Amino acid sequence: MTRLIVAAGGGGDAVAAAMLHAALYGDEHQAVILTYAWDRLLIDPLPGPRRPADFTGLERLTPYVWSVPAQARPIEPAGSTLPRLAAELPATFALLDPHQGAVGLTRQLESLVDHVQPASIDLLDVGGDILAQGDEPTLKSPLADALALTACCQLNAPVRLLVAGPGLDGELAPEAMTSALGPVVRMLTAGDTAAIRGILEWHPSEATGLLAATARGVRGTCEIRDAGLPVLLTDESPAVHEVDLDDALSRNQLARAIMSTAGLDEAEAHSRELCGYSEIDYERNKALWLNEQQPTNLDPAAILAQLAQFEAEARTRGATHTTFRRITEALSLSGAKRDELRQLLIASRPKQYEAPLWRIDANES
Repeated sequence: MTRLIVAAGGGGDAVAAAMLHAALYGDEHQAVILTYAWDRLLIDPLPGPRRPADFTGLERLTPYVWSVPAQARPIEPAGSTLPRLAAELPATFALLDPHQGAVGLTRQLESLVDHVQPASIDLLDVGGDILAQGDEPTLKSPLADALALTACCQLNAPVRLLVAGPGLDGELAPEAMTSALGPVVRMLTAGDTAAIRGILEWHPSEATGLLAATARGVRGTCEIRDAGLPVLLTDESPAVHEVDLDDALSRNQLARAIMSTAGLDEAEAHSRELCGYSEIDYERNKALWLNEQQPTNLDPAAILAQLAQFEAEARTRGATHTTFRRITEALSLSGAKRDELRQLLIASRPKQYEAPLWRIDANES
């Protein structure tokens, strides 16, 4: 029996989909995870999502959908976490390509459903920004979720929308979505994270990392992203809620506006009009800035001194934890140095590593 999970935002949502599949359905059911190849710039230096032509070694599932097996490779300079996920997780990863807009996504979804005949279809969003109206000042990345939502709403098959870890992506406060959240279908536990434990040692997703951390019992305030957004880690953070799909569509202005789009550029234009920006524009601008940065070698003594200053400042902001992405950017290092920095810090101060987060001790080390 096959279960289909659509990872609304790509990236870490695909990892969370694997965790949720194991938690809800166990080993008796095959997971097919339909996801964008849309990773952070520290993985993929090219802005926006990748399309099938950006890979070698894909396998055709339907006339409109390709799977990403372990032997697939992104064509440089593109990057993607999907081949490694396929190698390390017992799931089939199918590529969601938004370059033909919502019309193309709906066609892909329909053809995949016809091909695999899933016992269930779940649309998963970590954080809950899929429930945003579009004008929230903290909203940063509405387009990917809106495209996935509108495609699922146009599918002639029942789809269950699941929101995991309300507020953990730092984009929409939990209280802003409380009225839309339905029953809790799963309160994730430490045992549920076993399915992705090894993945979180290298995957840069912050929201899914926070979801796993809270499932393991971590509580406090975590700074994320380059802006240092504070995210509360509470007893409600590991919850997975069911949400009415039509209600989500009625809230999401962008999803309604892009239902008939036949190209990603067209969908982007609606995002700029309704939300005031496109997340791909942000990636384009940031990519230009990153390209101008000079490569640097890590000096352990200097890094630890900079870390001490960062931690002291973070404590004054009330932070108890942070992510390695946040530390990397706060120390003005390139994303390519994230893993090296992570290894240095864990080796130097192992007691501050609360996988996959970094704990900011109350008193300076």
